[in-house]
Amino acid sequence: MTKPDQDIRALRWDPAGLRVLDQRLLPAHEQWLQLDSAAAVAGAIRDMAVRGAPAIGIAAAYGVALSARTHAGLGAEERRAAIEADMEVLRASRPTAVNLFWALDRMRRCVAEQAADPEAVLREAHAILAEDVAQNLQMAEMGADLIQPGSAVLTHCNTGSLATGGHGTALGVIRSAWRAQRLRAVFATETRPWLQGARLTVWELARDGIPVTLITDSAAASTLRDEAIRWVIVGADRIAANGDVANKIGTYSLAVLARQHGARFMVVAPSGTVDMGLACGADIPIEFRDPLEIWRATAAASLPAGVTVRNPSFDVTPAELVDALVTECGVIENPDKSSMAKVFGGRR
Repeated sequence: MTKPDQDIRALRWDPAGLRVLDQRLLPAHEQWLQLDSAAAVAGAIRDMAVRGAPAIGIAAAYGVALSARTHAGLGAEERRAAIEADMEVLRASRPTAVNLFWALDRMRRCVAEQAADPEAVLREAHAILAEDVAQNLQMAEMGADLIQPGSAVLTHCNTGSLATGGHGTALGVIRSAWRAQRLRAVFATETRPWLQGARLTVWELARDGIPVTLITDSAAASTLRDEAIRWVIVGADRIAANGDVANKIGTYSLAVLARQHGARFMVVAPSGTVDMGLACGADIPIEFRDPLEIWRATAAASLPAGVTVRNPSFDVTPAELVDALVTECGVIENPDKSSMAKVFGGRR
């Protein structure tokens, strides 16, 4: 099995607390934030210092560990109430990535079962991180096996070590496929407005020695046509019970373009991203962010009178446009309500 990339990590734990690589500053500056409270972790998630659905969940788990440590001196009932309040702050940090809520639910069970013992709660956070890395490696091998030798692939946003515990989801597949000598070319979209592809994905691939070509989001159609792309490979922030996928804005466009140009569309995400409590993509809450995130590219200080901005952070790709859904539970080809239920059952 492929080994994880040990030198690229979004999150590290040390005795002082959680260290977060501030992804807003990459690639120009590699600066670590030292976080010592659940509120500080929630702020880092909300402000995009840490991003990527799996990494958000892991960070939240460590936020609960920090809460348990902070409130260790309180009586049992007060301690549990204080930790619960901190978990609500973490839960409100971002609405779409279901990994956040999955991790917090798991940490809540740990707090209850272990009487909020700080060391036990911290061990649970460590376990969530370790499991994510192991799942990424499993998914990378399964996804890479789907790719024909000599293929060109295209990816969107950042789904690598920076977005996960390590190795990555969609980018993990690309890493493993490259090492297996299955790829002839890798293309990455810039991914507006936060430029996760331009700032983060190409930085990760360059550090791994994997040649990559950066394109504007608007060049995706012509690149799919002219470069004979075989696969578009993306991650996910939430997957509904029928196989609909919420991911970074622009993913839906790529799925439509892939179908038009004969490319296959692969979604790679851990099972914690699956939300069987939501029937379809229309039920997934979509985060809308500050209009100035888009407008700042103009360098103007404010919007002209009469101008509004629509700035969804995610969109939903219908399941019928997904050729392969890869989780650590296996590969589901052409996912739908029936095939999702067979794999994930009554899970919520």
